[in-house]
Amino acid sequence: DVFFGIPLLLGGLVLLQAFTDRTVWTVTFALTAFGWMQIARVMRGAVITQKQADFVTAARALGAGTGRILFRHILPNVLGPVIVVATIALGGYIATEATLSYLGIGLKDPTVSWGVDISASQKDLRDGPHALLMPAGFLSLTVLAFILLGDAVRDALDPKLR
Repeated sequence: DVFFGIPLLLGGLVLLQAFTDRTVWTVTFALTAFGWMQIARVMRGAVITQKQADFVTAARALGAGTGRILFRHILPNVLGPVIVVATIALGGYIATEATLSYLGIGLKDPTVSWGVDISASQKDLRDGPHALLMPAGFLSLTVLAFILLGDAVRDALDPKLR
């Protein structure tokens, strides 16, 4: 709950200020440090729900151990919601990385990033607006694609729709 109180962008901004060398790994570490909570909360809720299911009680009555119940019965049933949330959140992570790079806090110029491209092309907006519109458009399309992919995965993995 404490980590949920810190927004991803603000937490990444503060954490990246501690690093002098901002590589892909440091930006990934900063986004991971403040982005894991939503997936963990979905996983926890799904495990608590599945733990009370009848098939878990039946497996326990048949003498299955905790490890077998966890890996054979509970884990396959909770991976669906976690994959959906992770796929949708991936678009947000991409947008956050681009925002940090645009602000000059994330990745720097030799590294390829849409945020770096948008920031570099901003000064030549009147001469070549395509240099700004192309990376911004592809960033928007990529984020939208991950959100729609997560929605499609949710529809595919939802047993209520079958």
